[in-house]
Formats: sequence, C-alpha cells, structure tokens
Amino acid sequence: MSGYLAVISIGTNSTRVLLADAPEGHPHVALERSIGTRLGEGVGESGALGEEPMERTLEAVRVHVGSVRGHYLRLYAIATSAVRRATNREPFARAVERIAGVPLRVLSGEEEAAASFRGAIASLPASPGTMTGAIDVGGGSTEYALGDGELPQRSFSAEIGAVRLTEAVPQLAGFTGAVEEEALERARAIARERLAAFAEFRGAERIALVGGSATSAASVIRGRRGRIERFELTRDLLAATFVRLCSLGIEERRALEGVKAQRADILPAGVLILATALERLEVDRATVTAGDLLLGYLLQQQDALAAARHQGRTGGWWNR
Repeated sequence: MSGYLAVISIGTNSTRVLLADAPEGHPHVALERSIGTRLGEGVGESGALGEEPMERTLEAVRVHVGSVRGHYLRLYAIATSAVRRATNREPFARAVERIAGVPLRVLSGEEEAAASFRGAIASLPASPGTMTGAIDVGGGSTEYALGDGELPQRSFSAEIGAVRLTEAVPQLAGFTGAVEEEALERARAIARERLAAFAEFRGAERIALVGGSATSAASVIRGRRGRIERFELTRDLLAATFVRLCSLGIEERRALEGVKAQRADILPAGVLILATALERLEVDRATVTAGDLLLGYLLQQQDALAAARHQGRTGGWWNR
C-alpha cells in the first residue's frame, strides 16, 4: 500500500503541515512546513482563543492547504492543547473545516501522546521488546507515552508547555534582558510541580524527544538549523542550555545559530521542561527524533485505512 497522506496540525505555538507516505512502514516525507501562529496566546487568562491569533492560524491553514492541494489521497486536520482548552473552540473548528474541507479533530492529551509515540518509534532503530518512552513538549501541554511496541501501554498529558510556562514566568521570554535568578527558580519550581506525575512512568530503556522544543534545542546545541533525523542529548546539556539562553536577551537569542526567531521567547521554557521531564524519569540521556505527532497521526490513519481495506469495508484505502 502506498500513497501520500497529509495532515495539518494546529498547535499552541505553530501551525504545521506534513505530506508523507510510509510504504511497508518506512516513512517518506515529501513536504513539511511550520508557521508560527501562537494560537494559544492568552488562552490561560481568558479561556478563549483570541481574534488575532485565530486569524493568524486560519491564514496559515489556507497556506498549508494550498501547499499540498493535488498531492494527497487524504487530508486530515487536527488540533491540540490550545483548542481543546478553549471555550470558543467550536466556531474556530467550523472555520478550519470551511478552509480545509475536512473536519477538525481535537485530540485529547492521551491521543496526542499516542500519536507522538507512534511517530517517534518510526524514527528510531527497530528494537522489538525494548521499553521506549516518548516526550513531546508542545506550547500548551507536555505528553509522555511508554511502551515496547508501536502502541503505548501507558500515556500521560501534563498541563504545561513552552508557551504556558513562559506566560506564567514572563521574564523567561527575554524581552527585559537576561533572566534573574528568582525567575529561574520560579520556573524550575513550576516545571517540577507540573511534571511530578512523570515519576510514575519510569522504566524506559530509551527515551525519544519529539516536537519543536526538542528539535530547536538540538539546533541550538549543534549550532545550525536543518532537519534533524536523530540527535543525542543529555539532561546536563539541556540544563546548561537553559541557563545559557536565559543569560541572553531576546535579540541575542534570535542571533544564535539554530534559533528560529518566532520561538526565541519560549525556547528556554521548552528546554527547561525537557530537562525536568528527564529528571522526573531519572534518565540521563535521550534522542531527538524527526518523527513526531504529525507523522505518528498519519501512520495511525494509514494503519486504520489498511485494516478497513483488509476487512472489505472499502473498495480502496483512498476512498472517502
């Protein structure tokens, strides 16, 4: 079975698109793009998606739909933390559907964790029976899933992400210069408290880190941007990177090789969450992978379509 599937993912910080195929389970990415939209801006205070963030996001959806039009057999649209928390998610979902032509599926935290796990497993060397954990730090939440196959046995979603932690400790953004020690300690305390439940999920033999915070941290550490298939990180290196980023103001961060300008304000928070998650799991090192939520979701859909075809419920897996 082959053929490209596409997914548009609406996150708290960015709106992304992936066009990929995975014949015999081997992923091939034809296109992946990300636009910083910061949809979750202010949701924690008001409970509702703001008009400007929604407009930015809907425009990004238009751009992404245009970029894959005519190249996919099926298109999906998903949303994560900001939308699932929003009091006005229904009208926003209808607006997305009008643009994309497909319903917007709002994933639960557990569904998000499972999809991220599936994408991570596809990007790691095959190791049947090896207990693997996958951490996905998003803008609004952090997911963790644990298992020894393609499906996680346990999963958890914590209500903390790079955008939300930065809003809780605004100094982390760097707009007033280097971050003071008091703010650093406050951020560390929040991260430890929100990720305390990770201690119940110990036991992984290897850990994958997926998502924008992980790939951005890897880019900063190696000093250049570009697609990262796999990159090894340690907890100590992440902690040192957090301190380094916080010693810089926003413009100095943006000038660093490997930093995306739109993510420079929330990157310290994302790096801190990664380091704290590893601390809670009592793990010293982990692997950043290219496979993430979007790839995992497409692989899940491919599995479901293949099963439906096998059972004779459709005439072809590409049929709606």
